[in-house]
Parts: sequence; C-alpha cells; structure tokens
Amino acid sequence: MQKYICGVCGYEYDPEVGDLDNGIESGTAFEELPEDWICPVCGAEKNQFEPEE
Repeated sequence: MQKYICGVCGYEYDPEVGDLDNGIESGTAFEELPEDWICPVCGAEKNQFEPEE
C-alpha cells in the first residue's frame, strides 16, 4: 500500500500502521480514510497529502 506525505508538515501516513490515535486501524489505505480525516500533527486536510515517491 502507498504511503502519503503531508505537504504542510511532512507527516507520513503509513497504511500498515494506520492512525490509531484517531480510530484508523492498521491496514487502512489512504483512499479509504474518511473525507474529514485530517493530519494528526498539523490538522491539514486530506487533499494536502501527496503520494510518497
């Protein structure tokens, strides 16, 4: 699964880890995140993330 990077703060969303602090279980692809999910570090919206190269 593809990792995504926050364009604002550089936080890396790793689908193998998820975002447990915000109820996102490991194994959740970025595309499956709720539309209202935000960066847990800086609060940027999902559309501020880019695929890791």
